[in-house]
Amino acid sequence: MKVVFTEPFKRDYNELPPRIQRALDKALEFFIVNPRHHSLRAKKLPGTPIWYARASRAYRFTFQYRGDAVILRRAGTHNILRQERKN
Repeated sequence: MKVVFTEPFKRDYNELPPRIQRALDKALEFFIVNPRHHSLRAKKLPGTPIWYARASRAYRFTFQYRGDAVILRRAGTHNILRQERKN
């Protein structure tokens, strides 16, 4: 599976606290091996092609499948889910 990091994802990542960056790194390791890993609790945003998964209790990352690639869209608190629904 090819993983594409969007500019908004990179920007979000760089703005996260170091502790959350480490948690997200670990979540992405699980994700790359198995996108349905139970700790990620991946779910689809209703009515959109966008999925989200858990990086920690309070932080999520969003992604989208496109062919044989996965596009990492955003990372942050639950607020990113509201923003993704609007787009």
